[in-house]
Amino acid sequence: MTGLIHVYEGDGKGKTTAAVGLAVRCAGSGRKVLFTQFLKSDTSNELKVLRKIDNIEVYTKKTNFGFTFNMTDAEKLKAKEFFTNHLKDVIHLATEGKYDLVVMDEVIDAYNLDMVDHDTLTDFLKSRPENLEIVMTGRNPKNEIAELADYFTHFQKVKHPFDKGQRARVGIEM
Repeated sequence: MTGLIHVYEGDGKGKTTAAVGLAVRCAGSGRKVLFTQFLKSDTSNELKVLRKIDNIEVYTKKTNFGFTFNMTDAEKLKAKEFFTNHLKDVIHLATEGKYDLVVMDEVIDAYNLDMVDHDTLTDFLKSRPENLEIVMTGRNPKNEIAELADYFTHFQKVKHPFDKGQRARVGIEM
């Protein structure tokens, strides 16, 4: 099977949920999945369930740098080093040949915010193992990412309770 690149992007809710669904479907078919997140803490509730599925490895590093707009330049450099090293670790694991699908949740936002080295990600996407399927989530992918995608799904918010002041709910949005 030739691996393809999926981009799930947009301002709408559901990008991570769709990526989790594909990871579960892939694992259910007997394939091996590597699931990782960027810019999120290690507390997303979907990770609890994914960690219980035999064919899914959740690879995260516990850290929280907060929002980039609140960071100093020094904190941004530290965060970029951290997330670039995380990406390099994911690439190393992904190229060992034991995974069929790699999900990189929020890597597009990390890329856009310059929190990962651009060449490291794009070089990996261009030279990944032929059978490796990749899913990336985030908002507004740069052209170089969008052009590499075989699947490009746009999530558009039409209506969301957040617009009326409803906070994120455990088990639904987080």
